[in-house]
Amino acid sequence: MQVAELELDDGGALRPGPGSPPVTHGEVFLLVRRGGRPVATLLGRVPEGADPRAVLTALARRHAGAGPEAVPTAVTVPFTSVVIATRERADRLAHALDSMLAQDHPDFEIVVVDNAPVTDATRVLVERKYAERVRYVTEPVPGLAVAHNTGLAAARGDVVAFTDDDVVADPRWLTELTAPFAADPGLGCATGLILPARLRTPAQVLLESHGGFAKGFTPRTYDSAGPPADEPLFPFTAGRFGSGANMAFRTGVLRAVGGFDPATGAGTLARGGDDLYGFVRVLAQGHRLHYTPRALVWHHHRETWQDLETQAYGYGAGLTAYLTAILVNRPALLPAFLARLPRGLAHARTLTAIRDTEGPDGAAGVPGGHDDRGHPWPRRLSRLQRKGMAYGPVGYLRARRAMRAASRGAVTSGVSGGGR
Repeated sequence: MQVAELELDDGGALRPGPGSPPVTHGEVFLLVRRGGRPVATLLGRVPEGADPRAVLTALARRHAGAGPEAVPTAVTVPFTSVVIATRERADRLAHALDSMLAQDHPDFEIVVVDNAPVTDATRVLVERKYAERVRYVTEPVPGLAVAHNTGLAAARGDVVAFTDDDVVADPRWLTELTAPFAADPGLGCATGLILPARLRTPAQVLLESHGGFAKGFTPRTYDSAGPPADEPLFPFTAGRFGSGANMAFRTGVLRAVGGFDPATGAGTLARGGDDLYGFVRVLAQGHRLHYTPRALVWHHHRETWQDLETQAYGYGAGLTAYLTAILVNRPALLPAFLARLPRGLAHARTLTAIRDTEGPDGAAGVPGGHDDRGHPWPRRLSRLQRKGMAYGPVGYLRARRAMRAASRGAVTSGVSGGGR
């Protein structure tokens, strides 16, 4: 399936998505923009011999709706640190860094955290190609949350933004993600839109048809002082707020809550949940969280079925691991959690429900809306996600014990070394 973007204003320019070839006939996953800003995604088909731009423009005009409200051309943004944690993926990191250096944000720095490296490929890449614009930091302890905390400690910006080494950022990504902090002094966190860079394999299509990482095209602010009526599990359904590939925090706020729990996240026995943990901790401290679809990154989804199985299990584990981390670190939230537990279990069953991988007309599942649960999800992936949920609390507690043991070992080694 092809990935493309179409600007409806200013003549309707059609461009392929990052890493995608020029658009031809066939199925197209289309991002629609107005005034440069994302407003919708659509699924279209270009007949053989037809003009892709004409077909997709007509489709977008029928279904994309009105454009965004007018905004000032000059936007106030804070000095920002962009943190990218990476491990042995220098080729992909280079694409991510190129897109960072193309940002229109006027005042930012980039920090690359090389997490538990086994080669010097990342260091060599940064030093040879990006040394003047990128700071290189190593973190020997494996784990995404640990790496993010290292980046947080190194950050000099008033806001710290996090993204992954497998994304390509839109040129206005950082400006749109950080502008809300200047507008709202009570804002602690902002998240943005994540779309697929390409949909080349069945596994990538299936992940995006399951909802992908996107949270829709409606800006929204979450506030613990006024819980949303349509979110009865708030704030524990943190997956609704955004994802770690596109998030930013007021630096002082994130440091005040202790950063991310190092026993969560990819690379630990907990398998994930570090971003969700950060969202809830910031909200629980009385700060607001804002989601904006204007802050766009293109994400390279995993390509193989085995990758997708691993991801499904990790999502389930990360979900319950972060909940366990929240309750361990903030036991005062336990009554609120228990009050929401029955609905939470029902939500978990819906989230992992088996859904046919074919539509009513026999067509295979394709990317669709991001706020429904009518998308396909095969039995095996549902089973793996539920197994992950059952494992998550155990994985978190094991990861926590492992971190403590490693810390004690480091202290003992230091004491012994000092006596020699």
